Amino acid sequence: MDIIATKLGLMWRIIAAERREAYIAATVELAEVAMTTIIGVAKGDEIVIAGDGQVSLGQTVIKGSARKVRRLSPGGRDIVAGFAGSTADAFTLFERLESKLEAVPGQLARAAVELAKDWRTDKYLRNLEAMLVVTDGKDLLIITGNGDVLEPEGGVAAVGSGGNYALAAARALFDSDLGAEEIARKAMGIAAEICVYTNDSLVLEKIGNDT
Repeated sequence: MDIIATKLGLMWRIIAAERREAYIAATVELAEVAMTTIIGVAKGDEIVIAGDGQVSLGQTVIKGSARKVRRLSPGGRDIVAGFAGSTADAFTLFERLESKLEAVPGQLARAAVELAKDWRTDKYLRNLEAMLVVTDGKDLLIITGNGDVLEPEGGVAAVGSGGNYALAAARALFDSDLGAEEIARKAMGIAAEICVYTNDSLVLEKIGNDT
């Protein structure tokens, strides 16, 4: 009986250790999605998406100049997209979004809905960890892996660990005389001062209604 009890105790310790490792891995994955700030600001005839350059692993800064905002040209029509989360996962989603837009040129909202449906239901895609902020100069959207396509109110969208700080700052500045780019820069500066996972290395892309 003592031998059986010892073996059972060892087995439960192994299971507990595996569960702890799985929990830690899941926590790190969720944190990776949040460890950044991406903001989109739509004002007047211009929409801007900006993001910081910090890449963190746990409490360690791995890189300070990552490019999390990119301009894509599916079918010859420009869109701007920013991502929070895994770079590899985001690039996979960018490719899927481009293919959706090539099928329905100029219809970002429809392409975003189709991507969100695939992201939620596809066996491979649903494991991807990222959030996207995208615009074609007309629509400003947030796309998530939960199947959501959100059009933010007030002309401001923000995601990531510093997203709420940037969102609050941008909304406070929105009714001022500042343009979309100036609002985005100031909001990202405030987020960088508050959020430890956001730095002041800014990448910004803008696109107009006539693009």
